Amino acid sequence: MMRFNCSLTSALWAIFALLAITLSTACTNTSPPSEDVIEYARSATPDNPETAEIYQRSCMACHGNGTSDAPLTGDQTAWQPRMEKGMDTLLNNVVSGMGGMPPYGLCMDCNAADFQALITFMATPAQN
Repeated sequence: MMRFNCSLTSALWAIFALLAITLSTACTNTSPPSEDVIEYARSATPDNPETAEIYQRSCMACHGNGTSDAPLTGDQTAWQPRMEKGMDTLLNNVVSGMGGMPPYGLCMDCNAADFQALITFMATPAQN
């Protein structure tokens, strides 16, 4: 007969419970972006030519198409909770990578000012 250490069994159950909670909150249903936001995300470009170039080569593939669970450019519903965390947190997330986004968001030559301009552009609500 197999016997388990009580503290080990309790720890395993705690890990299982945390995993279940994490997975259930990760799968919450959110309403998909409107067709206007999707269209905007696919065609939006920053006004600043340097920022536009960086956005085209490093950000648009995911934030313009919503791949890798990236918030779409201009999707206020997706960006608002992120922006509420503050720019410093968002900059740290870009540098460290988060979710499907690799470190530096594939822009190894970008600096904090570049990232801040990109985040501000992408978080600005879609212009209809």
